[in-house]
Amino acid sequence: MHSGKAYKFSEFLIWTRRNIYKTLIISIFPVVLYQIVGLKWLAIPWTVVALLGTATAFLVGFKNTQTYNRTWEARQIWGAILNSSRFFGTMSRDFINNPGITKELVYRHFAWLTALRYAMRDSRVWETSGNAYNEEYKEYYIIPEKETPLETELEKYLSAAELKYILTTKNKATQIMSLQSKTIKGLFTNKEIDSNQYVEMQRMIKDFYDQQGKSERIKNFPYPRQFATINSFFIKLFCILLPFGMLKEFDKINETMNGLMKGNMVWLVIPFSVLISWVYTSLEQVGESTENPFEGSANDVPISQMSRTIEIDMREMLGETDLPPALQPKNNIIL
Repeated sequence: MHSGKAYKFSEFLIWTRRNIYKTLIISIFPVVLYQIVGLKWLAIPWTVVALLGTATAFLVGFKNTQTYNRTWEARQIWGAILNSSRFFGTMSRDFINNPGITKELVYRHFAWLTALRYAMRDSRVWETSGNAYNEEYKEYYIIPEKETPLETELEKYLSAAELKYILTTKNKATQIMSLQSKTIKGLFTNKEIDSNQYVEMQRMIKDFYDQQGKSERIKNFPYPRQFATINSFFIKLFCILLPFGMLKEFDKINETMNGLMKGNMVWLVIPFSVLISWVYTSLEQVGESTENPFEGSANDVPISQMSRTIEIDMREMLGETDLPPALQPKNNIIL
């Protein structure tokens, strides 16, 4: 997540420069053939390009709306996890008269958060964090889950026996929450909490499972590939045809020109074609980078920061003073 006021124009220009290079080459080719070689028949009616551009704009707008909704939903899910975690910490402290069990539940909750965020950072074939424009940008920020192995993080919160068991499971977050439920049931069986308290704590376990499932749904189900494919295809087609459609339009301007530019207005097709194409390709690139809000790109939901905030808050509830520092952004990017 970008925590500053806005991206600098220079940053955005560098991030999208590959599309500029491609559209520059695409724009130069028809202009040279039209102006120097004399292939005037290459020009196509502007109406064709305009209609295609309109259809493409609708598709790009639809995709960007849907990808934004995915990111916003992910933010709501982790906001709910943060709120529920605070309530769970309060219940663990106030319902249970055994500080050792309270700490066990709270620290195991940290382990659940850790396992879940590491699972969210696993790569999927449709994600774009490995694309060249995103890969090179990673040097400007830190992905905590890539800095430390999961086992190293979990051993801070789990006993040796629990850690050994959890590392053998496929869905580690699910099994950690299962241990939480088992501990809560033991408290009820031993009459350390009453039935109302037991129901409330189990309701929290269900809520955490619900939020985990919602996170996994966004992670494991991409923006439909058929829509992503046609969006990319239409943009490429539009960028290729755009300079061909602008040739006649700029050639007509020669009739009203005098001096140096007379007869040379067609060359202006190149910069204007690149500019218009850059708008479309940039919108597509922004949409792609918003599509998967957990992959570890610069615009992701800051689940590492939120997990650290939860840990600080819940450890303070236990009366601890030796707290981990809050995560700080690097170059205005924090995950």
